[in-house]
Amino acid sequence: MRRSRVRILYPAPFGFPRHAVRPAAKINRSTIKGERVKNLIAAFTLACLCTPSAFAAEALGVLKQIKATKTITLGYSEAAVPFSFISNDNRPQGYSVDLCKRIAEGIQQQLGLPDLDVKWVKVDVNSRIPATINGTIDLECGPTTHTLTREEQVDFSNMIFVDGGSYISKVRAKLATVKDLAGRKITVIPGTTTEKVLKAALDQAQITADIIPVKTHAEGYGAVREDRADAYASDRMILIALALNAIDAPSYRLSDDMFSYEPYALMLRRDADFRLAVNRELARLYRSGDIMNLYARWYGPLGEPSTLLKAMYFLNALPE
Repeated sequence: MRRSRVRILYPAPFGFPRHAVRPAAKINRSTIKGERVKNLIAAFTLACLCTPSAFAAEALGVLKQIKATKTITLGYSEAAVPFSFISNDNRPQGYSVDLCKRIAEGIQQQLGLPDLDVKWVKVDVNSRIPATINGTIDLECGPTTHTLTREEQVDFSNMIFVDGGSYISKVRAKLATVKDLAGRKITVIPGTTTEKVLKAALDQAQITADIIPVKTHAEGYGAVREDRADAYASDRMILIALALNAIDAPSYRLSDDMFSYEPYALMLRRDADFRLAVNRELARLYRSGDIMNLYARWYGPLGEPSTLLKAMYFLNALPE
């Protein structure tokens, strides 16, 4: 009995119209296969040449890139006291900065590197996310709130702090609650979660206020100090630090209300292995209790951590 043969029709090679291949002609399969491979190689080579270097780094993996270059790049804010700011000797310091330093040391040990250079890059609320996406920085060390919208673009570590939106004003202004802000001038940094939740709180209270955009915490607080604004809205811990550093600290007060929940985390490049390495060091700090020494260094005058913050440390002290 004669076996029937199934004829496989291969698509025309890249760059040739389908009608250019005659169906009745004998097909040299090896030739077509070779042409397809050549075209695939050419397309891949062109894509590599046209792709930004950040893509190459992503393909390599952040940890492999750190190991190859023996360098980790950390982003910092120059005026987010006490989380991330510039000291008198022009070096980054703060609670988040110290956490990043500990993480860098841990990653150095994880990778078995005898030396690891730490490169610091200044970022702000507008540049921090793009800098993380394009690979300018590997890890951002500041007071950044972990949100689901931001998670669409970048990765986040486990939580490092819990805070809430509030505002600072002069005692004589008697601005205790959100409703007291009716008709007042309020400074806030645009693009932050504080700006969003402040507007929502004003809408919920059915009042209007004059929102004045500023670039830095110092600028926003300075406007209140100089009576160019009635209040400055930001995360509560940042406001406390501003007040503690003021010469006339007793002249200021925080609002009675906290109008948002701000879960802080370290923003990082999207890479599962890198995120795990970062979280491994954070968990170790939480399990060992070393995190309390860091807290005491930057928040000692405020007393012990709140019950909520202690619970956050405990819940994120993940076992190996």
